[in-house]
Amino acid sequence: MAKVEIYTRAWCGYCARAKSLLDGKGAAFEEYDISMGGPKRDEMLSRAPGRTTVPQIFIDGQHIGGSDELGALNREGKLDELLGL
Repeated sequence: MAKVEIYTRAWCGYCARAKSLLDGKGAAFEEYDISMGGPKRDEMLSRAPGRTTVPQIFIDGQHIGGSDELGALNREGKLDELLGL
């Protein structure tokens, strides 16, 4: 199974939608809550240059984007392969 990382904030509907899609696939993921900023927010900004919104999703170190991009990969039938399902 692929390593999935997701940077989120509290009360973020897009974050909840992305996590729900991943949960529905049975994909384990590591969540980094950057609500209060800190080093994980700085890490996200360096890994996803120019992206300041959440969620920011990485699969096996590859930047996927946000919730919309994750959903598009699923609709195109590409997400399962990335997740190693």
